[in-house]
Parts: sequence; structure tokens; C-alpha cells
Amino acid sequence: MEYKDYYATLGVDKTASNDEIKKAYRKLVRKYHPDVSKEADADARTKELNEAYGVLGDAEKRAAYDSLGSGQYRAGQEFHPPPDWGGGFQGGSAEDFFADLFAHVGGHGQRGRRQGFRTRGEDIHATLEISLQDAYHGAQREISLGRQRNLKVNIPQGVTAGQHLRLSGQGQPGMNGAESGDLYLEIAFQQDDRYRVEGRDVFEKVLIPPWLAALGGEREVATPSGRVTVTVPPGSQGGRKLRLKGRGIPASGSAGTAGDLYLILDIFVPAADTPARRALYEQMQREMGG
Repeated sequence: MEYKDYYATLGVDKTASNDEIKKAYRKLVRKYHPDVSKEADADARTKELNEAYGVLGDAEKRAAYDSLGSGQYRAGQEFHPPPDWGGGFQGGSAEDFFADLFAHVGGHGQRGRRQGFRTRGEDIHATLEISLQDAYHGAQREISLGRQRNLKVNIPQGVTAGQHLRLSGQGQPGMNGAESGDLYLEIAFQQDDRYRVEGRDVFEKVLIPPWLAALGGEREVATPSGRVTVTVPPGSQGGRKLRLKGRGIPASGSAGTAGDLYLILDIFVPAADTPARRALYEQMQREMGG
């Protein structure tokens, strides 16, 4: 039979650390995953990678594999397993022998058994960008995982940036009937120059004219949760914050408390682009000086 070099399959050295093996596996399995890869042999390569990592990613199985003489053989080279390996190997193909190896090391060895080992699929991590309004109200989004595989994702009300949504069983498929991994979506907010978010608190810039800042009065403002009417105190300066308690990102479910919304006043000066407006500015200059 031909020897299977699992180190070569993962592209790592035989002295590679566990972290290096895991990193190499994740990189390759993302490249060849059938849902995203355009390679003709993607399915076969993914199966080989899962098989290799199923052994090298487990300390006990890796030790047993190394004891067979991995330093003496190369992939494809003629290989003869020990005649008494596991007390139950009865010849056959290389696949039979290595399946026996997995079963033996896993504590499930039986005489003549040819069942391959089961290993859970890898988890997938990705980023999901949503609008701030989605965090306020909740939403449903459809994402593509490649090769026409679409998935509907429910975004709960009150999610925050950096929070992870776990979709059970939507990760990499398991091997030999084992369960699939999970898909973890990290929430990120789409770029929006109107807002700045800190945890559940939201900061929004609001433009007001100089007379409203000086005299005070009411102003209708569009916020992520809808339009609200706020009162601007007389004599307000640019940069002043008006706090709207509980109008930030809502609490998630029954846990925690809602954030606050801070309206930051930004005074804009209308242009003196008509004779009437220019006259008003000249009158202000005469009466107020400067």
C-alpha cells in the first residue's frame, strides 16, 4: 500500500506545533471548501485535508501515526504496517489500514473493522455588516456562502458591534457523518458619517442655525429610532450635547439596559447670498460689534 504523508497534505514540517498545524489546515480548507472553491478536485482535497487534520490535530493520534515511521516514508511510497497493529489489521487497502489506525487510537478498534474516524467540522468565522437601524429594530438578511448557497440570518434587536451571532451547523461539514461546525458572524456597523457608536450609546451631529443656538427653541431631528422633537436651550454653543436617555441601541432581549442618544449641536452659518440676508448680517455687525 502507499504511505499517506499527512504533513505533506497540510504543507507543514513534521516538527510543526499544534497551532501551526491548525493554522495551515484552516487556510487550506477555506481554499478548497466545495462551497467556495472553483478547483475541480475541491471535494477530494477537502476530504484529504479533513483526514490529515483529524490525525495531526489530535495529540494521541499524531503520536501513533508518527510511531509508524513517518520520518522514513514519503507520500506514495510502498508502506507495510506492523502485522500485529491494533491486534486486528487483516490487510487490504491503505484506506483500510489508516481507518483501523484512527479507530484503534480513538479506543474503538475491533477486529476487521473498516469504519473511518468521525471528526466534527471546523467552525467558520466571518463579519456581517449591518446598518445602525438594523441594531435598533432587528432585521433579516440573506448572505451568500458560495456556490449558490444562500442563508437567511435573523439579526436580533439590540446587537452591538463586535457581538457574535452563532448559526449552529452552518460551518464546515463533518467527516464520516460527524456533525458540521458552526458559523460565527461578528457584527460590524456600516460606515455612516451621521453617527458615532460607543457600546450602546449613539452620538449624532445635529446642524442648527445661529439664531436657534442664541434664542433657543424646538428642533425636529431624524434619529435611528425615528423622528423626535428636542428643545435647544438658549445660548447654546457648538459642541453642546443634548442627552436623550434610553434612545441609544436598545437592550438585547431582557438583559442589560438601552444606551443613550447624544445629539451634538453643530452651528452652521447661512450664506449672505441675497441683499436681504446681507443687510441682516450688516445689522448684526452694527449692533453686536466684532
